[in-house]
Amino acid sequence: MLVTLIIIGVTVAVSIIAWGNPRLQQQLILWPPAVKRKKEYWRLLSYGLIHADGMHLFFNMFTMFFFGRNMEIVLGRLIGPLGLPLLYLGGLVVSILPSYLKHQNDPNYRSLGASGAVSAVLFAFILVAPGSTLAFFFIPMPAIVFGVIYLAYTWYMDRQSQDNINHSAHLWGAGFGVLFMALLEPRLIGEFLR
Repeated sequence: MLVTLIIIGVTVAVSIIAWGNPRLQQQLILWPPAVKRKKEYWRLLSYGLIHADGMHLFFNMFTMFFFGRNMEIVLGRLIGPLGLPLLYLGGLVVSILPSYLKHQNDPNYRSLGASGAVSAVLFAFILVAPGSTLAFFFIPMPAIVFGVIYLAYTWYMDRQSQDNINHSAHLWGAGFGVLFMALLEPRLIGEFLR
């Protein structure tokens, strides 16, 4: 569980430091024009180290704690200790690319938070263990049921575009997590469908 704890520790530390240092937050946040014009490609990863507030950080890291440790074990057996970092970092980049491409010339667009990467980890877990029980607001349900509800809600909210949440990153992160695991272990698809 060491990798999971390192990811959580670094993210919590950087988020807290950035809350007190607006300049640092502005250097790390995803601002698409800076990536396109100034070639600040690190922003495609660094935006995941900062969060809007304590609740945003808590929900992402709470989810990462419970599902990251499981996926760290699964991926450790399949490809070794780099498995979880590859899933997490890949989820960060892939989940933000559609938003980046859509807003690359929008000077008013900003995005932050690890939600896309956490969605990748969560949905990788759902593919691996679709029948496991998850508690959603203290209501137990199979992981696959939670996944369907979550994706439907996220898709709906992405179409509404009425809040400051990047629902697109949640969707693309979830898709990346499933694809990552399916490519790594193709028989999971058959097992999932059964």
